[in-house]
Amino acid sequence: MKYIDMHCHVFPESIAAKAVENLQNYYNFRWEGSGLATDIKQRCQESGISKCLIFSSATKPEQVPAINKYISDLVRETPDLFEGLGTIHPLYPHWQKELQLLSSFKLKGIKIHPDFQHLDIDDPRMMDIYAAAGELDLLLLFHVGDKKQDHSSPRRLARVIEKYPGLKVIAAHLGGYSRWDEALDCLAGSSVYFDTSSAIAFMEKEQALRLICTHGTDKVLFASDYPAAAPATALRQLETLGLPREDMEKICHRNAAKLLYGVPLS
Repeated sequence: MKYIDMHCHVFPESIAAKAVENLQNYYNFRWEGSGLATDIKQRCQESGISKCLIFSSATKPEQVPAINKYISDLVRETPDLFEGLGTIHPLYPHWQKELQLLSSFKLKGIKIHPDFQHLDIDDPRMMDIYAAAGELDLLLLFHVGDKKQDHSSPRRLARVIEKYPGLKVIAAHLGGYSRWDEALDCLAGSSVYFDTSSAIAFMEKEQALRLICTHGTDKVLFASDYPAAAPATALRQLETLGLPREDMEKICHRNAAKLLYGVPLS
């Protein structure tokens, strides 16, 4: 079995400890990793992960270029393991140019975290960004779902994909962290991919299986949400579902390879 981890946060050493502390406090559980690139490298080696998708999100407009350079530098330094996503913020005045730069940085797309960027997924200010991302064939990974607020609700993402049906979209956390009934109603069976990050450990097995099987295993991606969980922990959680080997191969490797590289499932 091969494994591609499609959801890994990384932070510069100067801010990693504080970033992880803030995230632990917000989500109210202890995170396993340090958030450092050196840590996720070691954990991937220990778990047999062949590739991982890394990123960080700009919570302020002025952070955009520095974060994109940081992620692109990591991808360039470790191309055998890392693929990367950039970040964008609608109030960053040069977002069009930054999107154009992502391909030259060898980044696959952008990560959007509506809750921490304080914007709705379907905010009108984001629509031109989505249209431009689609024209550039960029992947969009959204944090989706939060019972504390509504910025990232599955319902809002459903409105976006209805408006832009050709977008390559990943809805993190099985379509909506802590809002899985809404994900089942609004996103299951749609064109988006679901990733498994920070989901299976927080829901009943039957609920996870219903959501995955309704959506279709051709559109589900293994993801750890590092540093929230180590890849090995996330793999153990996925294995508890007892999915057939063919479905596990799709989720753990084949779907991601198709999405990232255009490799067919067969």
